[in-house]
Amino acid sequence: MSWKVAWKVFVEGRDVTSAMRPYLIDIEVQDKAGSVSDSCSLTFDDRDGQTLLPRDGAFVSVHLQGVLVFEGTVDSCRSSGSRGGGGILKIGAKGFDSRGKVKQPQNLHKDEATLGDFLNDAAKGAGLSEIHIDPDLANISRNYWAAEAESFLHLGQRLAREYHATFKIRGKTAVLVKRGKEQGLPTIQGKVGENVISWDIAPYTGRKVFTKAKVSWFDRDDASFKQEEIEFALNRELPEAENIIRSFAADEDQAKSIGEARKAEAEREGGEGSVELDLTVEAQAEGMFILTGARAGVDGSYRIESVRHKASRSGGSTTMLELKQPGSGVGRDDRKSSAKGAEEAGQGARTGAAASAVGSGGGTGFEGSPELPGQR
Repeated sequence: MSWKVAWKVFVEGRDVTSAMRPYLIDIEVQDKAGSVSDSCSLTFDDRDGQTLLPRDGAFVSVHLQGVLVFEGTVDSCRSSGSRGGGGILKIGAKGFDSRGKVKQPQNLHKDEATLGDFLNDAAKGAGLSEIHIDPDLANISRNYWAAEAESFLHLGQRLAREYHATFKIRGKTAVLVKRGKEQGLPTIQGKVGENVISWDIAPYTGRKVFTKAKVSWFDRDDASFKQEEIEFALNRELPEAENIIRSFAADEDQAKSIGEARKAEAEREGGEGSVELDLTVEAQAEGMFILTGARAGVDGSYRIESVRHKASRSGGSTTMLELKQPGSGVGRDDRKSSAKGAEEAGQGARTGAAASAVGSGGGTGFEGSPELPGQR
């Protein structure tokens, strides 16, 4: 079978597309927001062990339709098969080298410093060449920062959770940016009947949504515990539910930051779903997706949580988007209910018929009804 999508694979900078073409079965690339690394898998027909094993940690890049969709290092190699069924070789790669110091625990602290200064030191200790931090986060100042037996991976994930940010490592570069912040990523358009293959969307959910956050902190000047409250202005009416943070913040500024992060989290978790599209290589996690043609209350804008491109030599190519954070107007059906009008009209007709029956002494079963046999 011939491929219906253009693809190229480079290993250690060398184009190996022609050598792979007779054996490569499918390509899958995943880009996720949050702390999960980008990943890629290449599946090969490996009858009689005909495919060479790649070097552990080899650098791999993948292009689909002429667009670079993945760069990373070989992380795993798995062979599977059965008697009479041939063999399969699946090569897995991650967006960073997971074998190195990024997973090594560190013990470091920094006094009277910004988050940017602290994370720069931690990134160097993890063997990374640079780190890009959202200016709103980089300038946060505290009198004490610490990582106690924490790897750089764990540290980044903890801070991303605290500030509702996206933390990722790509190659030798780490990134920490606020979620939901416009980053110049392309907006993806999806239209039912054209490029949308299927959709499965809940335009509103309630389990993870709160209306207020409460964060406790210790005021050293007053020697007392205090509480910061952050009200959430969401695009929907909800009964009051408070997200009470169990841990204590270091000061009032940190308490406010944590509360604002929980507010952004409530907005993001307001709805969820997935959409399968024809291959759309421009889609990226944290970009925007606009759906049209599904139905009222579901059409609208969403934040892309993750992107999965999949191409195979037998089944064509698709892009799967995981969606969060529905935009304004999503989840509301403002159409006039024709069913309600018909129901009211039917109810009126039934009421009129009943009144007519009562007035004529018809069989209502109450006063004026004929006496049943044996009834006294």
